[in-house]
Amino acid sequence: MKAQSSKKVEYKLDDPSTLALKGLGQFREFKVASDFRSLIEKWHISDFHIADARPSAEVGYAEHLSTRGDNVALVAQYLYENHPQQFKKVLRAMRQRVPGVSDVEAKPTEDGRLVLRFQDGSFQDPFIARYVSDGTIKMFAYLVLHYDPNPHPLLAVEEPENQLYPALMRELVEEFHEYARRGGQVFVATHSPDFLNGVELDEIRWLVKEDGFTKVRRASESKLLQALIHEGDLPGSLWRQGVFDLPGLLWRHEEAEGAQPH
Repeated sequence: MKAQSSKKVEYKLDDPSTLALKGLGQFREFKVASDFRSLIEKWHISDFHIADARPSAEVGYAEHLSTRGDNVALVAQYLYENHPQQFKKVLRAMRQRVPGVSDVEAKPTEDGRLVLRFQDGSFQDPFIARYVSDGTIKMFAYLVLHYDPNPHPLLAVEEPENQLYPALMRELVEEFHEYARRGGQVFVATHSPDFLNGVELDEIRWLVKEDGFTKVRRASESKLLQALIHEGDLPGSLWRQGVFDLPGLLWRHEEAEGAQPH
């Protein structure tokens, strides 16, 4: 059989600032580029901002939480109307994670806006989002994100500890673990020892600067950390004490096992 010759074809984009992946990924002819574009577009980065989530929103339509969480009321309304079972899971988790909260609803106002109303079991009338704590709103937004009927294959979360009560950190870790068990991958950037106390050693990576380069370290590679955790210490406590920054923490045990330090 005669081998099929391949011919190089050049394409020009009108805007040089547009990624070729985004343009060529629209065509089925370029299957690899199309699949890769589709994968990236399904990733989600959560950089939640309380100030954006508190105000009422224009009545509209949203299926997924935005990066800053400013459409949380719209997504809650969408879940309530189209995926009631998922919304019940959000409420059930909310009651477990935030004591006192018995119900949450997205209520349209007379001027065509949508507000979140939180019902505290101790009061007859619900509170609108403007008058509840930052942590309550943020936990609700994360739960809406976690119980998305079409979860993202990769969920990246930026500093979830901001505005969230430290006692809720382990509760949030459990929700992230549940999200991962349902098939997603979760990447969290945090500076919270309380958050680290809720995760396993082999889930922790940290960055160090060496000779002008940034390197990734795995906590599970350290014999010292393994021994301390085995004795009952918590990762976040060890981080707070500076144990993660001890010189030679990683390479000493490697050298002892015959590996070359790096």
